[in-house]
Formats: sequence, C-alpha cells, structure tokens
Amino acid sequence: MHITLRKNLDKLRLPGRIIQKAVGKDGASVSGKMTMGFGHYSTQSGPMEPHHHAEEIVYILNAQNGWVRMGPEKDKLGETVMLEAGMILHIPELEWHVFEYGEGGFVDIIFFYGQVDNIRPEEIQ
Repeated sequence: MHITLRKNLDKLRLPGRIIQKAVGKDGASVSGKMTMGFGHYSTQSGPMEPHHHAEEIVYILNAQNGWVRMGPEKDKLGETVMLEAGMILHIPELEWHVFEYGEGGFVDIIFFYGQVDNIRPEEIQ
C-alpha cells in the first residue's frame, strides 16, 4: 500500500489549471491501470481552453462561483452548469468541456481515468 497526503504532492502548473498527480503512469504512486489526481481552477492558473480526452470521472471537492460547460465541439458548448461540492461528473470520451469561474471563484476537483495511456486526445487510438 502506498499512502501520501495531497499537501505533499507536487503542483504541476498547466494552462488553465494546477494539477497534482496522485496515482498513474507518472503519479506519486505509480500505476499501469488507473489515473487519479487533483485539479484546481482559478485566476492563479488563468483561463482554461475547452478540451476533450479519455472518459473521465470528476468529483467536485469545492467550488465557489464556478461552473462547467460541455458540448459536441470546442466552439459549441452548451449551457452553464453551476458546480457545488459533492457533484459527480461522468464525462464521456472526447466530449468537449471547460471549467470556468467568475470573479473570486474557483473549482477544486478529483479526477479519475480507468487507464494511464491514451488519455489526451492526441494519444487516443
């Protein structure tokens, strides 16, 4: 068993988000079968671009004036869905989505993938 604390995970700053990789190919705990980590979206990391990738489950840890939009194409995202702690989002493979927030807002999530490869769109076969 591998045990770690979120506060001890490295913070990877990416455009529009700060990621902490807990489990996976390059996580604090290495796995060849699953991926799990944390994401933080706020002015600290700047706005996020709509994106898509492998099937994903997102659990909302906390959100303040934060929302998600999703849709069939990058420039055809649907309505705004306000986020709150405890929500579970099951995002189908290659569905476009983006986490956003208003002034002073943020979104904190846990993300899960049932794989370690073919997560990013350019990797999906």
